[in-house]
Amino acid sequence: MKNFKEIRNEWFIQQVNKLEDAGLNRSDIARRMSVKPQYLTPFFNPNDKRRVSEKFIQKFCAEFNVNHNDLLNRMKKYEQTPLTEKITVSEPEVEYIQSDNTKNVGIPLIPLNAMAGFGTGEIQILEHECERYVVPMFKEAQFLIPVKGSSMIPKYNSGDLVACRKIPLDTFFQWNKVYVLDTEQGAIIKRVKKGTDNNHILIVSDNPTYEPFELSLEKIHAIAVVVGVIRLE
Repeated sequence: MKNFKEIRNEWFIQQVNKLEDAGLNRSDIARRMSVKPQYLTPFFNPNDKRRVSEKFIQKFCAEFNVNHNDLLNRMKKYEQTPLTEKITVSEPEVEYIQSDNTKNVGIPLIPLNAMAGFGTGEIQILEHECERYVVPMFKEAQFLIPVKGSSMIPKYNSGDLVACRKIPLDTFFQWNKVYVLDTEQGAIIKRVKKGTDNNHILIVSDNPTYEPFELSLEKIHAIAVVVGVIRLE
């Protein structure tokens, strides 16, 4: 069975081949990625143990405007194989449990596009269909969601799983802490800072290329605090 590094590397090779078909050579690709052409060579050698990193994938996608949702879906497919296995992560240790073999064990993984209404009880309808992860370090976590996009780099990368705990709407925000907010425009994972008045909060991305913006408290339907992250290596 392939591991995540092999899946990611295989996907990267396919994308480079597409760029070469479009007229770019590997030297051009390396130059735009600010690396020497030799840096890419091991990724194309099946006998070499070195594989492309997640950070390099992020930079590659940004430079060449490549959507890597298909990579995330491919990795998700391999997660759903009929095995109970340990996933390689940096920290903490995680055990994946198939949802159809186990009931109410572990933390449910909720798709980000299903987050609307997570504070209203609607998410409970979906939990029986979710994959679950046993993470001993995250005893307070009630659900996991995947990070998408680059707005919270370097703290969170696309593909990371953040562990969340729901908190009341009238909670007192801890300024500069990361929260998951269910808003009128969907669920967002952002750092929260003090707004210009008591009715607004300032939404801040860790990636400086994203401008901060104010959000009215009236437009927030539910709040969860991020208590941890699972990062695939």
